[in-house]
This record gives sequence, C-alpha cells and structure tokens, in this order.
Amino acid sequence: MSVRTAPGVALALAAVAAAHAGEWPQFRGPTGQGHAPDASVPLTWSETENIAWKTAVPGRGWSSPVIGGGLIWLTTAVTNRETGTSLRLLAYDTSSGGVAMDVEVLAISDTTLLNQKNSFASPTPVIDTGDERVFVHFGAQGTAAVSPNGEVLWRTRFPYTSQHGNGGSPILHEGLLIVSIDGYDTAYLVAMDAETGEERWRAVRPVPISQAYSTPLAIRVGQAKQIVNVSAFRASAHEPATGHEIWRVEYPGGFSNVSRPVFGHGLVYLSTGFNEPVLLAVRPTGQGDVTGSEIAWRLRRGAPLTVSPILVGKELYTVTDSGIATCIDALTGEIRWQHRLGGNHSASPIHAGGRIYFQSEEGVTTVIEPGDEFRQLASNELDGSTLASIAVSDGAFFIRTGTHLYRIEDWPRAPSAVGGQSGVDDRPRDGP
Repeated sequence: MSVRTAPGVALALAAVAAAHAGEWPQFRGPTGQGHAPDASVPLTWSETENIAWKTAVPGRGWSSPVIGGGLIWLTTAVTNRETGTSLRLLAYDTSSGGVAMDVEVLAISDTTLLNQKNSFASPTPVIDTGDERVFVHFGAQGTAAVSPNGEVLWRTRFPYTSQHGNGGSPILHEGLLIVSIDGYDTAYLVAMDAETGEERWRAVRPVPISQAYSTPLAIRVGQAKQIVNVSAFRASAHEPATGHEIWRVEYPGGFSNVSRPVFGHGLVYLSTGFNEPVLLAVRPTGQGDVTGSEIAWRLRRGAPLTVSPILVGKELYTVTDSGIATCIDALTGEIRWQHRLGGNHSASPIHAGGRIYFQSEEGVTTVIEPGDEFRQLASNELDGSTLASIAVSDGAFFIRTGTHLYRIEDWPRAPSAVGGQSGVDDRPRDGP
C-alpha cells in the first residue's frame, strides 16, 4: 500500500474529521435520493464564472464525490500497461482543492476496461459520519475500509463475472456495509460488519440471474426498516438485520439495472433496466411476490436506463440516456411534460436551492424549475466529460469531470489561487 498526504495533513486529519459532520456522505447525498439541504447554491457557472477552484484528478474513475470532515473523497484507477492498475482513494480539501491524501487500496493486473464508458473505479465511496472512516468498493476486485489517516483497516472480496465491470455503490446501515453483487455466475445482496469486514448475511437471488449495477436504498415503512435492492429480473426488499426477503416484484425482461430507487408518498420508484425499460411505482407494504398486487402504476414512455429519478413534491422527474426529461405525477404515473434536454445522460439529477439540476455526459448542466410545466432556468457548461453525479456542501457544487474536480459557488470576487491562476490547479499528478 502507498499513502501520500500533503505536508502536515496526516496528523491533522483525525482532528478535522472529528470537527465536521459528513455533508454528502454517500451516492446521491444524505438521504441517497439526490436532495441537498443547502439552498444557497449557484444557478449559473462556466469555466470563467463561479469557479472557486479547479484541480486535476489523476487516473480514470467515475465515482461521484462524497464529502465529510472538510474533505472530498473520490476513487480512481491509475493504469500502467506494464505493471497493472492501482485502485486508489483520493481526498481533497474542500476549501482549497489541495490534495490531502492519495492511498493505494488495491493493486490489480487488469488494464483493459470491459466497457469504454465505464472505469475500474465507478462505485461511489461512503463515509461513516461517526468516525469519518471511508468505505470503498471496486466491484469484483474488492471492498475495503480506510481510516481518516489513510490506513487500510480491512479488505475483502466477493468475486463475480460481469459484462461491463463495476457500478453499484455500497451503503452503510446500522453498523453494516451492504453491497449488491450481480454477475452472470452469481447474484446476491451481502452485508458486512463495518468494523471488521466480516460477512453477516447473504441474500442469494434465485435464477435466472444476470448483471446489474444498482445501489440499494434504506427506507422506513411504518416502524420497520427495509433495504430495497434493484437487480436483474427482479427488485426486492430485505430486513436489514438478517437479509430476509420481505417482498419482491418481478420483470423478466429487465436487466443491466443501473439507476438507484427512490422512495416517497408510500411508494418505491424503480427502473427495470435495459431491454424492456419500465418505471414502476411499488407499494412496499406487501409480503412475498407482490408483482400482481402492489404495483401502483407503470410508465414505459420515457423510463430511464441509467439515470436515477428524483422526487420533488408530488412530481417525479427522470431523464433517459438520450436526454429526454420527463415529469410524472408521482401518485398516478400520469406524464405532466416531456422535453428534450439534449446530450447523453449518465449522472443522476439533484435538487438544491429549489431547483433541479440535470448534468449531461458532455459537461452541460440544465437547470429547471420544478413544476407541472417545463421551465428552463439556465444551461451551464464545463470542459470535459461528466458521468459522475454532482455533490453539494456548504453552498457549493462539487463536480468531477474526466480530468478535474471543481468547486462551484456564487463567487463575488476573484478566488485566491490554488497552485495556479484564478483558483485553477492544473498541475499534473503523478501515478503510484
């Protein structure tokens, strides 16, 4: 293992972590559903407007930023064709964009991507907001816990065979780290002890199985909690302590599921994935196979393949991979409007400052006003590709492109330089 920290940072990390609560600790934020509690976020930006800092990120990775303890955490993969690939955890200071930590978590011999749109570091880390440990998941390559000072506390691995590589992110729930393992050869939801990495339970999915890349969601139904997991051909809910299946819905035509479910109004909203994409609204109150009894509505026109939906008020918003946005009555499934945003879409939208932000792969973020009529407020463009989802903290957006990490906020004055002019740090970062 190799660890790099900026001068003096290693000694201060634990103290900094204890002084800050996690602001954006997992994929899609505090609730896992894309909502930012901070309302003072910018409406517009560009490469010359509202950029507090911009810093280079080494390697290739599409994990989304997570934020806690005054640090932004990302994973990346630095590949050398002769020696293999270093799977790394990076930390950046939220205020300056300076590199606080660079840790090799795993080293693998693979160098060839299974899908050119993917990376070896696509699952988003998750932060334990109690002690600021960071948990990383690299799909079949391994899962690990890293301390605030960069020590890898434990590693474990759940091998499986996937067509397109890794994708789904881990979640933390009541002392358990939970990940979905979906491959051609095996498929199950597994919970590990967050302290030790030891397996606590495994919920094996029945055949047929196939690959999926979704992230589970913890919800509360009445007084009980559930872990909702979307996978190939079926979605299911499980008791968090045991993994026992509570209910499931089946969709024989759907697989390669990517989007994370959302929950509200007593309904779980989920996408059935590729081949036969359908957006389902499911009542999570049943037992066993509820396909024929608890599906409140289905939407086929405009159902997403990759992007997670977002629920704002009584409307559900989503966007297809090809950029067609849809507003749906969340209670009835009736389409309120559809509009072509343009571009290709992989990042999931966020709701912040009373606005919804859709980010395309081409670096364009379309901002709309929620409501039953389409109203665009702004269109903002950055250099480079953007497949990772936006993170929000302290009135700022943190956006990862293919080469850089940005802090974007309303900026009334020229920011102080961070290793470069106008807050831009384009210094090359060495690999391991």
